[in-house]
Amino acid sequence: MNRMLILVASLTGLLLSACVVAPADRGSRMVVSPLPVVVELGVEPYYYQSGYHYHYDNNRWRYSNSRSGPWTDLPRSHYPKETKFKGRGDGRGGDHDRGDGRGGNRDRGERR
Repeated sequence: MNRMLILVASLTGLLLSACVVAPADRGSRMVVSPLPVVVELGVEPYYYQSGYHYHYDNNRWRYSNSRSGPWTDLPRSHYPKETKFKGRGDGRGGDHDRGDGRGGNRDRGERR
């Protein structure tokens, strides 16, 4: 009888533990639409579109639903083809980056 009680208690414990469900972490990833083909940034490297803030830094794009973050890496398939800068005095006022991390001619020191 004691063995039967231990067996039933063990099986009950195993079956009950299989019923525990943890919620999936669905809030950490957002679904954003791709950026336009050409993005022109002002003095600060931020862009806003359709309720999301985008930040450009070191040839990488990140996005968030708040300008203060938290930031998530934007998939490369959503990068713009070209990133332009306006209002800069450092020679980067024109087209600068193709969006694929390779940069434009000015990044490599070549003249047009």
